[in-house]
Amino acid sequence: MSAREADLDRIAALQDAEAKAAELFDVAVRRGLIVPGKTERELSDEVRALANELFGIRRFWHKRIVRAGVNTLEPYRSNPPDRALQADDILFFDFGPIFEEWEADFGRTYVLGDDPDKHRLAADLPRIWERGREHFRATPDITGAELFTHVLGLIGTAGWGHGAAHAGHLVGEFPHERINGDDIDCYITAGNDRPMRRLDAAGNPCHWILEVHLTDRERGFGGFFEQLLLDASEVHG
Repeated sequence: MSAREADLDRIAALQDAEAKAAELFDVAVRRGLIVPGKTERELSDEVRALANELFGIRRFWHKRIVRAGVNTLEPYRSNPPDRALQADDILFFDFGPIFEEWEADFGRTYVLGDDPDKHRLAADLPRIWERGREHFRATPDITGAELFTHVLGLIGTAGWGHGAAHAGHLVGEFPHERINGDDIDCYITAGNDRPMRRLDAAGNPCHWILEVHLTDRERGFGGFFEQLLLDASEVHG
C-alpha cells in the first residue's frame, strides 16, 4: 500500500468516526434528551449512555462537555458549576468519542425557545466554520496562525467575540500526537507558523479539527461548532 493509499484509509476512518458522532447527537435530539430542567451533567451522562447503546463506546479522548446559558462563554479548560437548562437557553455539546481507536471531535449548538439573538448566533456558527474551511482549501501553504487570524476576522465581521485561544487542533488515531498548552504547533492559533499541511512526528499527513466558539458577553451566551477539516479531494461519500 502506498503512503497516499494509507492516508486515504486514515481519512476514511476519521470521517467514519465523525459520522457516528453526528449520528449520536442527532439521536439525542430525536429522543428529546435536550429539555429544560435537566442539568448539564445529567445530559452529558445521558449522551454518554446513548453512545454506549448505539456504538458500544465507553472511551472519550477528552472530557465530555455540555454547557448551557452563561456557561457557554467558558473556554474548554474551564470547569464552571453545573447548571440546569432553562426554557429559553442556548447550549452546546463538545464530545470526543473514540470509535475503533479513531478519534472524533464534534461540537454542535442548540437553542431552546425563540430568542432571535441566540438563533442568529446558532445560525452563524456553521456559516463561519464553512468560510474558514473555504479559506483553508484555497490556501495550500496556510499556517495555523494564518487560519486563526482569518477565522477571527470572520467572527468579528459577524459581530461576535471568540471564546478560545485557538480555533482547532490536530486529530487522528488514538492517542494522536500529544498536544498541550506548550505544543503550539499542534493548534490553529497565534504563533503557530508551521504549515498545516505537513507530516506529523510519525511521518503521516496532519489532519485537523476546526473550531468556532462564538460569544456575546453583553447578553451572556455563546455557542460552539467543530468538526474535521479536510481538503475537498480528501472527502469521501
